[in-house]
Amino acid sequence: MMNQALDILKRYFGYSQFRKGQNKVIHSLLQSVDTVAIMPTGAGKSLSYQIPALLFEGVTLVISPLISLMKDQVDSLHDAGVSATFINSSLSMNEAWERINKARKGEYKLLYVAPERLEAESFLSLLESLSISFVAVDEAHCVSQWGHDFRPSYRKIGTFVESLPHRPILGAFTATATEEVKEDIVHLLKLENPQVFITGFDRPNLKFSTLKGENKKFFISDYCLQHRNESGIIYAATRKEVDQLQTYLKGKGFLVGKYHAGMSDLDRQKSQEAFLFDKTPLIVATNAFGMGIDKSNVRFVIHYNMPKNMEAYYQEAGRAGRDGEPANCILLFSPQDVVLQRYLIDNNIFNPERKVNEHKKLQDMADYCHTARCLRKEILEYFGETDIPEECGNCSNCTDDRDIVDITLDTQKILSCVLRMRERFGVNLVAEVLKGSGNKKLMELRLNQLSTYGLMSERTIQEIKDQINYLIAEDYLQLSTGEYPVVKCGRKAVLVLKGNEQVFQKVLRKAKVKEEESLTLFEYLRGLRREVAANEHLPPYMIFSDSTLREMAESCPRNRTEFLRLGGVGERKLEKYGDIFLQGVQDFFQKQAKMIQSTKSERALESHLEPARLEQPQEKVSKVPSFLVTYMLYQEGKSLEEIARLRNYKLITIQDHILRAFKEGHQISWSDFISDDQEQLILTVIQTLGIEKLRPIKDALPADVDWMAIKSVIAKNFNS
Repeated sequence: MMNQALDILKRYFGYSQFRKGQNKVIHSLLQSVDTVAIMPTGAGKSLSYQIPALLFEGVTLVISPLISLMKDQVDSLHDAGVSATFINSSLSMNEAWERINKARKGEYKLLYVAPERLEAESFLSLLESLSISFVAVDEAHCVSQWGHDFRPSYRKIGTFVESLPHRPILGAFTATATEEVKEDIVHLLKLENPQVFITGFDRPNLKFSTLKGENKKFFISDYCLQHRNESGIIYAATRKEVDQLQTYLKGKGFLVGKYHAGMSDLDRQKSQEAFLFDKTPLIVATNAFGMGIDKSNVRFVIHYNMPKNMEAYYQEAGRAGRDGEPANCILLFSPQDVVLQRYLIDNNIFNPERKVNEHKKLQDMADYCHTARCLRKEILEYFGETDIPEECGNCSNCTDDRDIVDITLDTQKILSCVLRMRERFGVNLVAEVLKGSGNKKLMELRLNQLSTYGLMSERTIQEIKDQINYLIAEDYLQLSTGEYPVVKCGRKAVLVLKGNEQVFQKVLRKAKVKEEESLTLFEYLRGLRREVAANEHLPPYMIFSDSTLREMAESCPRNRTEFLRLGGVGERKLEKYGDIFLQGVQDFFQKQAKMIQSTKSERALESHLEPARLEQPQEKVSKVPSFLVTYMLYQEGKSLEEIARLRNYKLITIQDHILRAFKEGHQISWSDFISDDQEQLILTVIQTLGIEKLRPIKDALPADVDWMAIKSVIAKNFNS
């Protein structure tokens, strides 16, 4: 049957061979053996039960924990040409019965249901008419109280399977499981002599980084600017932090959504869909977000706070790079994270045994953040893997190229201040004393009379707080426990104060932001994919993954036969999208050839007028200046707002591209940006104020006259 499995893999999913581990799992299931598959995110565990489901007689029941996860899986299967459906609380009883009836008639091979459904007698009676040959339990770690997503309803699955007239094959699938969780999966799901396959937890395409003492907001803002064309998830520990961080990033001009349990169901759904459809490439979220997200083109996951345990961290970080392309997983650590997580454990877990276990896992997570060893080795050893290289060459500890700065003098100033404040105050007040702040509370406590008052007056409060947090992370200082933690000297403070030890800090090198980028074929195909996805009402990654687009851009297929050879292109997708993308590849090079020809003509004219000018190097056919890419999209009739979303640029950047195109001699329809009445009004103000500064002009005009209108009038009337 494995040959049939390979045929299905190619026909529906577009791949010619199984990934590591899939072969053994599928073979075991096809031999009618209960099976446990522990496979890292991105290893293809969904295919490991979907392919056997298409080969078995009858219906496969897939137990899935979230509505969004079911819908995502079913939509993806439909797009590949596979018949599947789901039943959840969003459907009426009549709709559920209709879908079960179709499954009984063979119209659906896979039926997705939530575990809570198995507790309802009315639903179980509906299932009696089905011939269930296979039950696949997704996110199987939810059955264990030692796992990080414990769901009591999962413990009903074993009893449900035993109640069926004919016991089906049972498969359990998860991305992360310690030894005790694995034992719970086998025992609590009542598996019979199962084969257990652990395909390895390593995700080689992911780069893991931990950073201590960073100003978290500034770091995230800079990082998102450097990766402005990429999709990313930023996890924060509390709803308040999610709200604040999203507001901060929106204020910086980023297209960013948010997701947490305090939002309404409708708002969460809208935010999630905007992220899935690439309308907002960034999302800030609590850990309530993600289990149902199969978005393959997430290029980075940043943890604003340290998670409570390694299982949660690895699953959340693993949502990056599901397509196998390189991705970054960054954890921004501060000691307050440990205090917060300890507080949450103490106030939300009442089982004493489980509380002790959670505290142990929290300490393991804190140790990971402090280790100087290879981060990948730390993760893999936690999950029980052995024989791991000492260095992976792809984590922040193995490839550390930060600058080393001597901060001994600043450290001595801070330690001295903490001691003179008698180790009784928090980070904020210590920073204000060192700054020399006029804070009322500080004056009332007479802290302005300390010798360390104003000792770091040349620094900002935030810079001093960042330095204090770094010293806490490195054990020169420590935070007390409790609701209002205070700063105390740590175990390494004495040697520094005596001048017997120097303190160094590693500082990230500032990367330069490229203001202009050239359009590559890959980027062009991403834009085309977004248009196709909008027409199909599907997230772009469901059309083709980034890895398929990259292969397409590298191989430039010329016909349907070559297109079918691409990874991720099955027969259904060839029929639906093949001609569109083949034409897209042709259009890209035709447009670029025209641009190059236009550029050559302009240079020929310049050369004729200025014979002494040196000959310029010939342009490569694969690149076009970024402002001309914007102009091309504008010429196709797209609005500037659409272009900004399409290219993932700020609107002001797109506006400047259009104005630059005009200065370079390209035609602009000014009526798109200014009416005749607006133009006359702006010209009247300019006659009084001049054009040297734009702000006075804007302030003198009605609020509905935007910056683009002002710039357009100036470009049209005053730029020769």
